[in-house]
Amino acid sequence: MRMSFLRSFLIVALVGGIALGTAGCGSRESAVETGNRTQTLHIGNLSEPVDLDPQIITSLQDFNIVLALGEGLTQYDPQTCLPVPGVAERWESADNARTWTFHLRPDARWSNGDTVTAHDFVYAFQRILSPAFAAEYAYLLGSLQGAENFLAGRLTDFSQVGAQALDDHTLQLTLAYPMPFLPGVVAHSSWYPVHRATIEKFGRMDQRGSAWTRPANYVGNGPFILKEWTPNQVIVVEKSPTYWDAANVRLNAIHFYPIESTATEEAAFRSGQLHVTSGLPIDKIATYKTDPSLRLLLNQEVQLATYFYRFNVAKPPFDDIRVRRALSMAIDRERLVEFVTKGGQIPAYNLTPPDTAGYTAPAAFESDLEEARRLLADAGYPAGAGFPKVDILFNTSDGHRRIAEAIQQMWRTNLGIDVGLYNQEAKVYVDTMRQGDYTIGRYAWVGDYLDPSTFLELMTTDSGNNQTNWSNPDYDRLIAAARETTDQQARFDLYRQAEAILMEESPIAPIYFYVHSSLKQPSVQGWFGNLLDIHPYNRVYLAPTP
Repeated sequence: MRMSFLRSFLIVALVGGIALGTAGCGSRESAVETGNRTQTLHIGNLSEPVDLDPQIITSLQDFNIVLALGEGLTQYDPQTCLPVPGVAERWESADNARTWTFHLRPDARWSNGDTVTAHDFVYAFQRILSPAFAAEYAYLLGSLQGAENFLAGRLTDFSQVGAQALDDHTLQLTLAYPMPFLPGVVAHSSWYPVHRATIEKFGRMDQRGSAWTRPANYVGNGPFILKEWTPNQVIVVEKSPTYWDAANVRLNAIHFYPIESTATEEAAFRSGQLHVTSGLPIDKIATYKTDPSLRLLLNQEVQLATYFYRFNVAKPPFDDIRVRRALSMAIDRERLVEFVTKGGQIPAYNLTPPDTAGYTAPAAFESDLEEARRLLADAGYPAGAGFPKVDILFNTSDGHRRIAEAIQQMWRTNLGIDVGLYNQEAKVYVDTMRQGDYTIGRYAWVGDYLDPSTFLELMTTDSGNNQTNWSNPDYDRLIAAARETTDQQARFDLYRQAEAILMEESPIAPIYFYVHSSLKQPSVQGWFGNLLDIHPYNRVYLAPTP
């Protein structure tokens, strides 16, 4: 607790120092006012990055920064999140959406001035699919012909994988199955190119955590370049003069602050130190909604995201389906969103949010205390007797703690079991999840693109982001069959069957679908609410208002 308080204090002192340091002798210009004048955006970004390597990161907070430093074949439209041209100025498909040809801009440049080529993409794809690299998001490139075999080590010649540079500015992707929505997928950072000479200057191609992502070393192809990374304080990026569309980038710099406490973040916003926050304290939502002068600062947007708890099925008692289902059924989601989260969230009884690109699954279960108690008794724990000591792990956040405390109380009251709570800072928490060193873990998944596969492929056996140790061959078979299906409704029917298996076996307990609450200064323009909560900075600018 003391560490979190100290970090928050240092961050507030830092942004306060920025405001005073630029104020001059007689002025009290805030960081926001200075930023409006200099086109410098100040953003609260929740947590210290695990990394800034586009092929390693897994959280939206890390992607928020990498989005400024890199660019894929396509990028996200700031309002719809549909794919628009990025490094590729155009593309076409053939063979029933199995073959895609992307035509790269001749003027696309790395931050060191080198030309971005199709060979850079092929190298990046080989890197993320290398077995020794162990990238959690490698499965997202599994659509490439031969990619799964290369990732598994059954294929060692990468030229046999479906990624080929036809020339410096033409990239052809050959897929193992039809993917009509591929342009939306390749906007994700796992598909970003990387600069080969820089990667290999600081280590092996398949080495994680090398020094290439430090400010003096980072070579990216995005609209901004990395200038400063002071751990637990600030990350600064500045406009890149080599970006192909630099003439239309209006921001000169962005400062990202890893403020884990939403209360500290809200205080920094009120004092004029932040343009945008990552969230809002639960207790402050009603205040901002009801006060007309504050309502203009509040953003509440439906987000394509699900908050859920993971059960580590490799650890007793969660190797028993009955235990997992009992604990999930004993959560009163309606009370939780009404009295604890208070942000308009929607109780979740599936992994996939409703109407995800037209896909909706029927509710797979319901809160049922009588059935939950019966299942727990059948598993050998009548009224909770003899239930082993387990803990809920969550990354440090006031909101996550409140939810965990509420669920802890529900399980104690409804099932007679006691669970402990413990939190870790984001970097440590991510590593703990990767190692499987937990019993119950808080998690959330924000869609990477607009299709239900972004949620359902998460839980396949070979997904690096499925860290529950759960595996079901029927689930994997249905997901694989859906990949081969071009008829939309037939594909959705396969997904519903797969999701029914997932919810029946309950390696996760979905809790709610997101409505994201945050704060934004009126001067921030080009920043739109959207389903993926992604805001391309090459379209954001600051326009001072009275």
